[in-house]
Amino acid sequence: MTARRGVVGYVPGAYDMFHIGHLNILRRARQGCDHLIAGVVTDEVLVRAKGRAPIVPHAERAAVVAAMSCVDEVVTDTSSDKLVMWRELGFDVLFKGDDWKGTAKGDRLERDLGGVGVRVVYFPYTVHTSSTALRKLISAG
Repeated sequence: MTARRGVVGYVPGAYDMFHIGHLNILRRARQGCDHLIAGVVTDEVLVRAKGRAPIVPHAERAAVVAAMSCVDEVVTDTSSDKLVMWRELGFDVLFKGDDWKGTAKGDRLERDLGGVGVRVVYFPYTVHTSSTALRKLISAG
């Protein structure tokens, strides 16, 4: 782990079948903080949240994200509740795709994290490329 100075940002994600949308959010998040932590969600949390396992196992997803020069630190994200991760990491800002903005889960995220002084910043979701879309293409082939 590198020393954390200044504004600490956190960007959680599955990062399954790493694609341009993942790269975009990591690059943009990097511009919004001094120290960027990427949280790679465990296979078990993904199964609970999405009802299916990722295609790429956690260790491999974490290794791909760790190879990104825009990321300072990679952690295993063990909970859908980002307050759990905030208590562990103490980040100042959380970055998410704007597909969460205005939804019940996004509103809850903003309320919970806002209660401890964390800002939630949304970036445009890459609609044309997502792990869900890639999964559909693969299964159709």
